[in-house]
Amino acid sequence: MQVPIMMRNIHSSKVFIFTTIIGFVLITQQSIIHLIQTSESNVTVDNTSFSTRDSINNDTKLHNKVETYAPAPVEVAIMQNLIEWGWDKAERSVKGCSIWLDDKAEIYDSLHAFRAELKDYYEKVDSYINSVKNIMEVVREGITVVEQENLCKSLRIHPEGLNAVFPSKQLSKSSRTGYMEPLTTPMRHPDFCNNRKALMDMKYMVHDYEAMCLSLKSTSRIVLIDMGASLSFHRRDVVPIVHLLNEYKKFGFVFDHIYGFEITQQDPNEVYNDLLPEEFMSSYHWINVGVNATHGGKLNPLDSILRSFNEDDLVVVKLDVDTTSVEVPLAKQLLNDDSLNKLVDQFYFEHHVFMNEIAPWWGTSMEGSLKDTFDLFSALREKAVATHFWP
Repeated sequence: MQVPIMMRNIHSSKVFIFTTIIGFVLITQQSIIHLIQTSESNVTVDNTSFSTRDSINNDTKLHNKVETYAPAPVEVAIMQNLIEWGWDKAERSVKGCSIWLDDKAEIYDSLHAFRAELKDYYEKVDSYINSVKNIMEVVREGITVVEQENLCKSLRIHPEGLNAVFPSKQLSKSSRTGYMEPLTTPMRHPDFCNNRKALMDMKYMVHDYEAMCLSLKSTSRIVLIDMGASLSFHRRDVVPIVHLLNEYKKFGFVFDHIYGFEITQQDPNEVYNDLLPEEFMSSYHWINVGVNATHGGKLNPLDSILRSFNEDDLVVVKLDVDTTSVEVPLAKQLLNDDSLNKLVDQFYFEHHVFMNEIAPWWGTSMEGSLKDTFDLFSALREKAVATHFWP
């Protein structure tokens, strides 16, 4: 029996469609296999190998946490008692070292336990050797969540993490920026209370490099905005900001951009040839003008520079311009503007308030009380900004 032409055409169409579908499935299967094989490549940096398999979703799994702040017990005690201690008075006679010197003080033992652990912490920091010289080189290549966690664990100075270095449990902690030192007087190294030669000793800050590492994404940039950036002010072998940069570098955090604002005029030839270490040349931007606190102003770095970055970047801000009318409004702008504070991970600020022990150095620049500074720093930490006293 002869099959009608229409039926033959329908049959031929079905065969064609079926064949096309099978071909598409086979091609797609081969593409998927190729994609998987491609994504399993290894990245090696400084003899450390990390697989890049399944890196596509890495950027979303280490984030989106609810931000909380848990102050250390000594910090809680200070916040609860500072008015009773007279720290709400903006007077030169107010002494901040009393809690470190009076062995009958309620938190004396806890403070000195932390002080001893701080020494151990810096011995471990100084002896730490990082096999990965540039963390972002690895992260930018693409690694899985588990691999990034392992990479970040390699930054630990103790196998069990920072808590194991501070068994007194006197570290404060932010869910976003990790552990940090408790807020205490004398707003610098506690040794200053016994020995004024410790004025510029920077070994009192605690940084959670593991937490910083976990916050990084493949698109992250590492940035420092330095307001008050003189590289010769302290006439030391290593000025404070270079000390800080060196510590970040030690743990594999290499800055992509460093913006240095300084009002004191200085020959750029001296800055770049004599003062700035060569390793920071490629990232350093010397801006030899003073900053101001004008909202939206070009010379307000919080508006003109900070806003050009995003929450995926690791942003460090240092503020020390020795002018209360400029630096306090800038610090408060950072606190009160959530579109800004969410961009900052680490904040360093020398807040010149009245305290008897530091008065010979701060002189007429002192304004406000110890309560003012603790309220400000505590509030910034509540906003998930790891805030540190700058020396």
